[in-house]
Amino acid sequence: MGIIKGVLREELSNSIRMKKNYEKALIKHPGGCFIKKSIKGRNYYYLAVRVGKKVRFIYKGKEISSADKDALKKSKQLRVKYKKLIQKLNKQIKYLGSVLRGKEDV
Repeated sequence: MGIIKGVLREELSNSIRMKKNYEKALIKHPGGCFIKKSIKGRNYYYLAVRVGKKVRFIYKGKEISSADKDALKKSKQLRVKYKKLIQKLNKQIKYLGSVLRGKEDV
């Protein structure tokens, strides 16, 4: 039984490490969306991003380049991917922790 618990402990530590790495990567890819504001008849584009409880608007210019649009789309896709991976790892960490404590739910 000692070998199996050792393997489970190692898997638990790997899962925790991977979760931390995914959370760091999630921070690097901001969410948000582009907002068009019309000020004195002229259009300006902003990136709306939630920081804590507040929404911050980051000026992007009079026009949005296709590179900015593509970068935001890719960033959103990566955020979804990392959130799903973190969710799976949370379940795995919870399960491994309960197995190591001897409270396995079958």
